[in-house]
Amino acid sequence: MEWTGVRYADKPTAEVHTWIAAPPAQVWKLVSDIQLMPSLSSELQSVEWLDGRRGPAPGARFIGRSKHPALGEWATTSHIVEYEPPRVLAWAVEDPQHPTAVWRFTLEPQDGGTLLREWMQMGPARSGLSFAIDRMPEKEQKIVFVRLREFEANMAATLEAIKKLAENAQTSDEASR
Repeated sequence: MEWTGVRYADKPTAEVHTWIAAPPAQVWKLVSDIQLMPSLSSELQSVEWLDGRRGPAPGARFIGRSKHPALGEWATTSHIVEYEPPRVLAWAVEDPQHPTAVWRFTLEPQDGGTLLREWMQMGPARSGLSFAIDRMPEKEQKIVFVRLREFEANMAATLEAIKKLAENAQTSDEASR
């Protein structure tokens, strides 16, 4: 990621992608299993569906608990705002109309496999990062840039883990035929 100089109010974004040698349906099983995500993330510690839900659906909510060495521990409530199996899964953090962040997975069939993208947007509502910016407003652009780089690295690791799981499952499926 190159220096952008963006501020939090600019609603900065990060995106990563990978190609997976497995069909979208196979990849979707992993992407839509948010309870799998903590095992693939260094920051997300746990997730729990709310309101008796057991999986994603429009309007479904879940609590995510996270931990970061510089930011501490926190929990947020996320709302599924896009759900189009096996193509799109997105959630808004806290208020879906004015979120602290938005996260999205998109899946596209490509070359006999799946192009998987993970995208996120900071803001527009205040988040935990806002407190760091409040303490050091002169460093806002650097704070945002460093956090975007962290998100980008974490998302790349998550996609690599999903790729490995999906391709291993695909190889197992083919071997059992």
